[in-house]
Amino acid sequence: MYLIIFDVDGTLVDSQNSIYHGLQVGFEAVGLPMPDRKTALSIVGLSLEKAFADLLAPEHHDKIDEMSAAYRHAKITRREQGLEIDPMYPGAREAIEKLHARDDILLGVATGKARRGVKHMQDTHDLHGRFVTIQTADTSPSKPHPDMVLRAIAETGADPHRTLMIGDTGFDMAMAKAAGAHALGVSWGYHDHSRLVEEGADKIIDSFDELDQALIDLLKMNEETV
Repeated sequence: MYLIIFDVDGTLVDSQNSIYHGLQVGFEAVGLPMPDRKTALSIVGLSLEKAFADLLAPEHHDKIDEMSAAYRHAKITRREQGLEIDPMYPGAREAIEKLHARDDILLGVATGKARRGVKHMQDTHDLHGRFVTIQTADTSPSKPHPDMVLRAIAETGADPHRTLMIGDTGFDMAMAKAAGAHALGVSWGYHDHSRLVEEGADKIIDSFDELDQALIDLLKMNEETV
């Protein structure tokens, strides 16, 4: 069996506007100025507390809990109001369905989101039942710690050499390599090509149309079965 693990934000769904709004709420809650958009979104993929820690000067780290609580409250409220609808990237659904249909592939998720955020994504896009392992910030250290990938491997009984992490950030690439898995970067997310390469990407694709060839190149799948 092959195990293919997807990141969520910046890889499967375009969540930059909703994440940026949540960060704004967090900074406003403690009266601190919001970083510029590029800097703010550079932390996407990290767990929430780690993200705020990276954006704040050390003297403001005592405000992390309050900022995180404000972010989470805003998220929950907006979801209840039907305002948190992050669209899937072109080709993402088709890629998931095609891989899910194969009997030699298991699919998973490894994300800095909370479990309820993954459930919301699954509810929104009717993706329940596609992922046999879901790893989140609720139970694992923040990326790039390898725990999420290691847990996914343990839960599925997969071989690390037959495991592929697909993500848009250097955090995803570093996490995969630390777990002994392959790392496939996507160019449409939050970190640029050079950052992905620097953190260990084995290959980078520019659209989901290139995924089949990447699977052949990295996992040595039989081209006829992809």
